[in-house]
Parts: sequence; C-alpha cells; structure tokens
Amino acid sequence: MLTVEKIGGTSMTALHDVLKNIIFFNRSGDELYNRIFVVSAFSGVTNLLLENKKTGAPGVYHLIANYQDFHSALNDLIVQLQNLNKNYVDLGLDLAAADQFIEKRVRDAQNYLENLVNILASGYVSQEGILQAAREILASIGETHSAFNFTNILQDKGINAICIDLSGFDDHQSYTIDQRIKEAFKNIDFGKTICIVTGYAKGTEGIMREFDRGYSEVTFSKIAVAVKPQEAIIHKEYHLCTADPMLVGLEHCKPVGFTNYDVADQLADVGMEAIHPKASKPLEINNINLRIKNTFEPEHPGTLITQDYISGEKRVEVITGTEKVLIIDIYDPLMVGNVGSDLQIMQVFFGHGVSYSFKATSANSISVVIWEKDFKQKLIDELEEKFEKVTVEKAAMVCIIGSNIDQPGLLARSATGLANEGINIKSCGFSLRKVNIQFVVAREDFAKSIIALNKAMFF
Repeated sequence: MLTVEKIGGTSMTALHDVLKNIIFFNRSGDELYNRIFVVSAFSGVTNLLLENKKTGAPGVYHLIANYQDFHSALNDLIVQLQNLNKNYVDLGLDLAAADQFIEKRVRDAQNYLENLVNILASGYVSQEGILQAAREILASIGETHSAFNFTNILQDKGINAICIDLSGFDDHQSYTIDQRIKEAFKNIDFGKTICIVTGYAKGTEGIMREFDRGYSEVTFSKIAVAVKPQEAIIHKEYHLCTADPMLVGLEHCKPVGFTNYDVADQLADVGMEAIHPKASKPLEINNINLRIKNTFEPEHPGTLITQDYISGEKRVEVITGTEKVLIIDIYDPLMVGNVGSDLQIMQVFFGHGVSYSFKATSANSISVVIWEKDFKQKLIDELEEKFEKVTVEKAAMVCIIGSNIDQPGLLARSATGLANEGINIKSCGFSLRKVNIQFVVAREDFAKSIIALNKAMFF
C-alpha cells in the first residue's frame, strides 16, 4: 500500500535508527517501495536559521531583520552543517558530495538574501514582504540538507531513492504549493521508488506566511491529499501518550492507541500537537487516516487517528495542558443584563490579533485565557479604557480529553483529584460536546495537576 510518512527533526538526526526502524524494519525487496518520506531538518538546524523555537534565541534571520551583517553567520552555518555530515559517513554518506551540496545551497541562498537586503535598504518596498521572503529562503536550507543526505545514504545501499526538492531553488515557476507538488510527483512510479521530500515547499502563497514553523506538516498533508495514500504516518521520538511521561513517569502512561481528529484538534489547542491543526484538516476532510508512531519502537503500531473513531467505552484518552498561558479577567458592573459586552471584548482581542483558548463568564465578569507569547500591553490598555477593572495573572491549563468522556461523576472525580493534592481550581469549563474538560490552575501547580488528574483517571 502507498503511504506518505513524515520524519521529525529529532528522528532525522538519529538516521541510524531511521534506517533500522523505519526503512528496513520487516521489509526487503519491493516492500521497501510505495513510500513517500517528508523530512524535517536535522534537530536544531532550523533554530540556527530562524530562531530557537523554545527560547526565542535569535538565528540568522534576526540579523537580517535588524540590518546586521549575516555573512559570518552563514559561514559558521556551513561549518556546522558540514560537521553534522560527518556523523553519517558510517551509514554510507558521500561526505564530499554532501559538503559540496550544502555549501552551494547556502551560497545560493546568500545571493538571494543579499539582493533582498539591498531592496530593503532602498526603502521602496514593504519591509514585511521582504523579511517574509528571507524567512522562507532560510527555512528551506534545513530540509534540503537533510533530504539530500538521506537520499544519498539510501542510494549507497542500492535503493532506488530520489530526492524531491520542493524548495524551488532551481526554478522560477510561479507555482502554488499544490501545483508544485502535483508537478513534482506526476511521473514517478511509486511501486519502484522511495521518495525523499523536503518538508519546506515553495509556493506563491508563502507556506510560512500562514503556518510558520508548522510548515513541514502542512507539506506532508498536502502531499497526502495529492497522492491519496492508504495511510499517512508521522514518526516522532515518542508515542502519543495518555499523559506526558516526563511528568507522570513511563510506568504511569501508555500510548493512546486509537482516537479521532476532534481529539487531535483539542490537543493542538493546548500545544500538544499530534499534528498541526491546519495540516490535519485536509487529511480529515479527505478521509485519510493518520498514524503516530514512535521511531524507536518500530514493532508498536502507535496511535491511529481517524475521522469517525469513537471509543466503545466511556474513558479519558489524554491528560495534557500548558503552563504558558495568562488568564485575563474583565470586570464591569454594567455587564449585568447588557447585550454585547462579550462582543465588545472579542472585538478588542480581534483588533490586536489575539486568539483565546478558554473563556468563562459570570454576571459581571468574563475570564479569557490566552497564550503568554501573544500578550500585548496595548490589548490590556484598550480593555481598561472600556471596562472598570482588568486583571492579568500567570496561569496554567490542564485538560482531560477523549472521544467519549461524557459520564456522570467525571467532573467531580477530576476536581476531587486536584483537591486531594491541595490544588485550587481558578476556573473550569467544557462545551456541550464534552470532549475536553479544562481546568485553569496556578502556574506553579501545573506539573502537580497533571500528575493528580492522571492518578484520578487511570489509577
């Protein structure tokens, strides 16, 4: 059967395990083919190119954005990527070819970036558009590097592998992303070929403009929709588990096994992405099943996400959350019986481009939870102009999620589990569909809350 598979950055860095556990595991001969692999950059490379995803530490992009010299940073980048190449020589990588490839690619990118910087310095064009183009050019380097190396290694092992570079460095066609994908795959015999595809795809719409660092999963999703595989698979360095093993311990969690795209959306909403939500929608609409597998446990089937799965028994499937949120409480005595207070508040949020992940109301106050990274003082200033009192607190949100959790006593059991550990609930809520019960707690209680809920639900 034809599969489209995505390999994440941490897994790509462990190419020894990828070969053993993904490419060759229980396969030989013609069984190796009918597979399309969409690859991320090696772990940490995109952080060097753009910025550190977790800490925000600046990469090459920020030198360009701040009108600083970026040439020495690109020189250092070449050295770092060529040093990375040495890690894969024992797998059969042609080191000279790999080093030559990445140096040429970075130099080509440098030429493009120099032209962009010159145009930017002229003052005749929009800064936003030019910087977005610079971001796209830089991002593409990481995936072309890993895709070239992976393809070269497979070819060395006698496998008919081809590298499909969607970055568009070698052409100037005005393709949309979908058109570029269609063009790239139109003459390939999948039954006799392994395709290694860059996670970055160039298109007239700009893949990072809308999806930013989630772009490789969007490429993966678009390819799956284009070729209609029997299954789409994402290989990660961990299972999609009932709770974070780093918090609750490996012995106190297990792979979810089966769930649906609705649950995947709930997970993404609190930052535990099985897949980027804008990548999952096309798969769901086209009824393409998605499997999440652990690269380092190849014998385990992982977790299958489908459109219509509903658990046969009422159960919680995942306990998760985030400690990177703020709760904003807007109070005004004039809200009582007043039509449109909520609308006024949401218009302020919309005007500042801030989305929320939780909202609760009372007669004269509305509490809204947002990501801390989205906080803007101007948002608070405008709310304070319109309402009597606005309070902002650092907080955490913990959730119990599942495809069939509607059962008497679940809320009571959850609240009791938190209370038994001395955890105060600041706010809580769930929609009528009852797939996600959310608790807002003090930030310092986050880890303790996950452990408490895990204990209350599963033990």
